[in-house]
This record gives sequence, C-alpha cells and structure tokens, in this order.
Amino acid sequence: MSRAFVKEDSGADTLPERPVSTNRNLVTRRGLAQIDAELAGQREALSAAGARGDRDAVAAASRELRYWSARRSSAEPVDPPQEGEAITFGMAVTLEDGKGARRRFRIVGEDEADPAQGRIGWVSPVARALLGKWIGDEVALPAGSMEIVAVDPRPEEA
Repeated sequence: MSRAFVKEDSGADTLPERPVSTNRNLVTRRGLAQIDAELAGQREALSAAGARGDRDAVAAASRELRYWSARRSSAEPVDPPQEGEAITFGMAVTLEDGKGARRRFRIVGEDEADPAQGRIGWVSPVARALLGKWIGDEVALPAGSMEIVAVDPRPEEA
C-alpha cells in the first residue's frame, strides 16, 4: 500500500510558533539570567528528545529554543538608576490606598513578569501609570487611586 495518502499526525507540523512581542525587549539582569537558563534548559530538552526519537518533544523544544533565542538576541539589559526623580524600568514601587493597604511592584521585562510575585511587565497598564511618577504622586489604577509611598532602585537579586 502506498504511504502517499496516509498522514502521520505527530503534532510537529501543527505546533504554532510562540508570538514574539513587538515591544523593545527590556530586561533586568535577573531577567537576562532567566532567558539564559531557559535557553540551556531547552537545549537539554531538545538533545534528550532527539536521543529518544520523540518527534513531538523535538518540535516543542525546537519551538521554545527559537523563541528564547529570539528573545536573547533582542534583549536590552537595563539597570535602574541609583538615584532619580522619576520611576523607571527595574525599580520597585510601593503604593498605598486610602485605607492604608500597601502593594509593591517591580517593573520588569515582559518575559520576567509575574504579577503574583509583584513583578509587572513594563508595558502593562499599571507599569505605564507608574513610569515617570515619584513618591507622593497619586496614580489611578484599575483597583482605584493609590499613592506612591516608596521607591527602591536597587536591582532584584537573581
């Protein structure tokens, strides 16, 4: 029987590429280390999948490797200024609402954002509302108005 009309569905042909952001790829030093770790992990995964002959895993690891390679090549490491009059990329910002409840955010790159851990991407609405502001300024956020009560320019530990 001819194999011409038999389709082997390995999933490798149907795996879509991960979209790469069109924004500048600003990263903290911690974020750059995360990208490097992802690249190393995907290289290992690709090697292991190839050794097993697992085409789906090869396709998945290859896709991730292409994504992280693109992110690494476009990465722009940015260190926050040690002093400043305005909130910039990499800084941690503490906000307080009218009831005294506080929230702390660090403005980071898109790939390193983790809102549950207080790291927000620099292109997010909250980060955009904070950029350029300083201690004492009020910012209107989706959860309501908050005052900036502290700013920490020190880089986050890796």
